[in-house]
Amino acid sequence: MSANGILLHVAEAGQGEPVLLLHGFGGLWWSWHHQLRHLADAGYRVVAVDLRGYGDSDKPPRGYDAWTLAGDVAGLIRALGERSAHVVGHAWGGLLAWSVAAMRPRVVRSVSVLGAAHPLALRTAVSRVPLGRRGAQARAMRHLLRFQVPMAPEKWLTADDAANLSALLRRWAGPQWRDTDDFVATTEPLRHAMGVPGVAHSALEYYRWAFRAQFRGEGRRFRKDVDTRVTMPVLQLHGEADPCVLPATARDSTPWRGPRSRFVSLPDVGHFPHLEAPERTSAELVDFLSGL
Repeated sequence: MSANGILLHVAEAGQGEPVLLLHGFGGLWWSWHHQLRHLADAGYRVVAVDLRGYGDSDKPPRGYDAWTLAGDVAGLIRALGERSAHVVGHAWGGLLAWSVAAMRPRVVRSVSVLGAAHPLALRTAVSRVPLGRRGAQARAMRHLLRFQVPMAPEKWLTADDAANLSALLRRWAGPQWRDTDDFVATTEPLRHAMGVPGVAHSALEYYRWAFRAQFRGEGRRFRKDVDTRVTMPVLQLHGEADPCVLPATARDSTPWRGPRSRFVSLPDVGHFPHLEAPERTSAELVDFLSGL
């Protein structure tokens, strides 16, 4: 589907109010295979997209900044023939959902974020000196620095059939899921997708822009653009055992949530609520959306 000057691959199911699903790092549309079925059965038109640089979507050398990515989402909603949509995002997709809601509020009916915090809540937590309890988020995201060097991270991610991606996902998963057969079955397609030429570089460009923008004028511009309480309701679904985006960091997003928002904690769930607890996650999403 053509949007914002590139082609984006989508998977679609159901009819009704549109719900757009945005995956996180190392994902693709298939990351939402449970929610595609559950939300469609609940009466929604559900669209899961391969974000710029992932899966079967285009992989241009540039465009991994917040404004271009927000334009991708807004353009895709219009390309679907919709004026607005409920936007659901996991991790990086959650950060993007927050950004679109602030920058392009007319195309967003509601925001649901899984395993993610508001960009400014995350920035504040990561910028703390990684010593003691207050620096826990910086330690949890030490991969952010590892990903800044050129070329080596791409080789590291794709080596041995993307075994290191699987190791990262296992590190971030909850204890009740990481050692199950379902974890292996779920991460196998993600490892395969990371091996598609260009995907590893594109995936890392998200991190590189986010880090380097902090030292440029565009970082100040981005902070100004998203430093507003969004006008629409926000659902935050967060695993209590998330070791990547800590629950305390996620809760610090409260000042930017719109009216009728809610925060739901999922016990024993890590960074991937939609994969670790798919039925509970889908039920929470349906309950939130049906109440709007």
